[in-house]
Amino acid sequence: MPTVSKATFNNKNSFFFDALKKKIDHYFSENKIKQSGNLKLYYKAIILVTTLVALYVVLVFFTPQNDYISLALCFLLGINFAAIGFNLMHDGGHGSFSSKPWVNKMMAHSLELMGGSSFMWNLKHNQNHHTFTNIEGMDDDIDIKPFIRVSQDQPKKWYHRFQHIYSSFLYALTYILWVFWLDYRKYFSGKIGEIKIKKMSLKDQIIFWGSKVIYLILFLVIPILKVGLWDTLIGYTLAAMVTGFVISVVFQLAHIVEGAYFPEITEDTPLLKIETEWAIHQLRSTANFATKNKFVSWFIGGLNYQVEHHLFPKVCHIHYPKINKIVQETCKEHNITYLEFPTVFSAYKSHLTHLKQVGRAA
Repeated sequence: MPTVSKATFNNKNSFFFDALKKKIDHYFSENKIKQSGNLKLYYKAIILVTTLVALYVVLVFFTPQNDYISLALCFLLGINFAAIGFNLMHDGGHGSFSSKPWVNKMMAHSLELMGGSSFMWNLKHNQNHHTFTNIEGMDDDIDIKPFIRVSQDQPKKWYHRFQHIYSSFLYALTYILWVFWLDYRKYFSGKIGEIKIKKMSLKDQIIFWGSKVIYLILFLVIPILKVGLWDTLIGYTLAAMVTGFVISVVFQLAHIVEGAYFPEITEDTPLLKIETEWAIHQLRSTANFATKNKFVSWFIGGLNYQVEHHLFPKVCHIHYPKINKIVQETCKEHNITYLEFPTVFSAYKSHLTHLKQVGRAA
């Protein structure tokens, strides 16, 4: 299978991004506002963390006698985990939650509370995915092999003909795989995809292993002691599958849809030269969805504004609705396609159609 170990962009004349960045900078300076979060985001963080603690305490220490109520609360716990990932961890990891670096680090470490590793996330998502979006061998976010084929450059298996049918079930398992397998695979292999990761410091090592142990104690050991083995496993599995499905779908709708660009790789070469500037590549490989739905925007931390997020990852998501208009206007001025779906359903339908087409393509 052709792979890429290095990719470059034609940024010598970044005419589009230079013009766009000038407008965005002017917007923030003219309105005298910071690019980081504000009280609205901080209140949302308090709500989400308080809800998480409340759900955990009720489920573990005041377990409802009615099984259906317990299952409903586990479902909500999964939703709550996903919301914390979207709103606290994601913005914190990008350094956009607050103007204070220590606050951003604290928010980024909320991923450890969810059983993940902010160290691995920073390399996998912030560096690899945001720089080399949809490039096979460079973007680990599109590496769902061998179960799902997202581009024609990936190996084709007979069962990929049905991937648009079984993909939703696999998405529900991604959080469990992430927590109990993928982080460890990266740690022991020393690679994310085909790219070697930097050496972890002693502090990084302590955080990695310490947080994994604490997560297991909080969400498995203590619940088993208080509630019982099987009730814990059933409740945890439900919450984890809800988290996995919601997180996976949101990120899939941003890049793996009809019209999204996947650079064609025709031979096994260590260097892929992309003729457009980086910003235009981001526009070609990224899509927005449901930007008029305020609840969706609130819940998923503005990740339905993926175009704006990929162009300006250091800008907090609460500003995306405003700069969205600036980005679209600039795209029109430079005759650049802006990919957007009106609803979550239309984007998900497009995602499944894309999987169906790629699963059956040569």
